[in-house]
Amino acid sequence: MKFKFPGIKILDRYIMGKFLGTYVFAIVLIIIIVVIFDAVEKIDDFIELKAPLKAIAFDYYLNFIPYFINQFSGLFTFIAVIFFTSKLAYQTEIIAILSSGVSFKRLMWPYFLSATAITLLALALNMFVIPKANERRIDFESEYLKKGRRTQRYDPHIYRQIYPGTFAYIRNFRGGDANSASYLAIEQYNDNRIVAILEAANVEFDPESKRWSAPRYITRTFDGEEEFFETHERLDTLINLDATELGRVQDLIKTMNSFELNEFIKQQKEKGSDMIAYFQVERTQRFSYPISTFILTLIGVSLSSRKVRGGTGLHIGIGITLCFSYILIAKFAEEFAKGGLLPPALSVWLPNIFFAIIAVYLYKKAPK
Repeated sequence: MKFKFPGIKILDRYIMGKFLGTYVFAIVLIIIIVVIFDAVEKIDDFIELKAPLKAIAFDYYLNFIPYFINQFSGLFTFIAVIFFTSKLAYQTEIIAILSSGVSFKRLMWPYFLSATAITLLALALNMFVIPKANERRIDFESEYLKKGRRTQRYDPHIYRQIYPGTFAYIRNFRGGDANSASYLAIEQYNDNRIVAILEAANVEFDPESKRWSAPRYITRTFDGEEEFFETHERLDTLINLDATELGRVQDLIKTMNSFELNEFIKQQKEKGSDMIAYFQVERTQRFSYPISTFILTLIGVSLSSRKVRGGTGLHIGIGITLCFSYILIAKFAEEFAKGGLLPPALSVWLPNIFFAIIAVYLYKKAPK
């Protein structure tokens, strides 16, 4: 069957205007409320740590807004659809539209056009805008918020796999201008048995050459029950480990755009990292959450297009319950993926699959 482009009629522009207008209004209203409450909570830190007003406005809150929009975009979409669609149903406008010969399928067209615009916005935010905004926001928090200062950017004990069978242990790493650690050990394993260790104290990292250096170091090799110990002068070595990888990877990957994240995952696979599932969850979420806009839109229209006793309030109550159920299931699925209980791609897409089934069922039950 050949697809015929429906075009954009007066009714389509009316529905799209209502949909997107309600969506934007809900976001702006919630953002204003959240920013006011957040500023009241943090005003003491801003004053005590002498945060410039320009930094508060542009480095913190301007970079906080994209993250907030994306985090609750699905909820805002759901509320927007249910709010104005149930209002149309309560005023019998939906019945009038369907009675005029417009099919329910055709009625969905302007809704899906609006959902497409929201999805493209969410994808752009997820892939490029939010990572850069997160980087600036985290830098501001570490400098001007007590909570951010208390949160260590580097764990005191860092253990990373740099090659298959080769691990680096770093203690008390300090970034910034220092780029140094109190202790470095490189361990090599063969068939789960340690065969060699390189150890050095007072190690420095050169971000330009990517080399690690120390005044002296020792090597220990193991041959069966025997251990051979040697002392050496001046360590100057290049290992497959950058200082950027030493920070908390949970925060690090949130500051990478999609291209940087793909390259990072590729590098970590080559190193045999045991956190690949965590990285893949982050990458998959950047696509799965925006796509959920279509599913939540279909559920919202199918649910609220019928005129029922209780009106808009009942529709919004049911809709919010379903939306928070989606968020809850998504969080559980995310933890299953990070724990290795389910493949990351399947786990992250599972809420979309489950609620897509609900959406199709509600669509079939909607008034035609």
